[in-house]
Amino acid sequence: MSVLSSITKPVDRPVIMTVLGEAGLGKTSLAATFPKPIFIRTEDGLQAIPEASRPDAFPMADTVESLMEQLGALVHEEHDYKTLVIDSVTQLETMFIQHIIENDPKKPKSINQAMGGYGAGMSAVAALHGRVRKAAKMLNDKGMHIVFIAHADTETIELPDQDPYMRYSLRLGKKSMSHYVDNVDLVGLVKLQMFLKGDDDKRKKAISTGQRVITATTSASSVTKNRYGITQDLPCELGVNPFINYIPSLTEQ
Repeated sequence: MSVLSSITKPVDRPVIMTVLGEAGLGKTSLAATFPKPIFIRTEDGLQAIPEASRPDAFPMADTVESLMEQLGALVHEEHDYKTLVIDSVTQLETMFIQHIIENDPKKPKSINQAMGGYGAGMSAVAALHGRVRKAAKMLNDKGMHIVFIAHADTETIELPDQDPYMRYSLRLGKKSMSHYVDNVDLVGLVKLQMFLKGDDDKRKKAISTGQRVITATTSASSVTKNRYGITQDLPCELGVNPFINYIPSLTEQ
């Protein structure tokens, strides 16, 4: 039988996405609006959600072993959860760095010295992120949405044909970041809607009403992107999923 007979139209699958932003902007609350979520926590962001509407969560994962045990249970055991939220991959980085340092027989003082130096320590950290990403892909293949939460940072981009500029990025090592940016369906930046107030000849002030938006469009100012045709900022209201009209697999659940 020819391999041509296996050709089909790909079907919509659950989303794999990363949500980043500064502290206190509601990243965890946004993730909680996804269908029947279960949280793997490396920090306690769920306290911001009222207890009556607070989603289920594993105990805090404070070691690599407990993290992998929780992921393994979701992969291999029966359950009815429809979304995995990892809150946050930024804190995962801290945990992984500490794990690599503590398990190096030479007891290095920093990750830069771990495993003989020359970047080997950060490569090992990135490999642990790769294990998390592999488990998440297995759960996505089983029908779960995946939401990674990350803290935002800024980085300077230097291109050979342009002046240096800054953009919003994930607070992760460069080798680790690719797991949560390159092969995901959406990277969204939660931010406050802001405008400048003041005359041209006076110092301007940034003013905000407290309203939040999420940016998921391709932009030079951030690592954001999406595969769903989103071309503008979306309102990010408490308790409302801003992607419900854009991600087909969300409307099916």
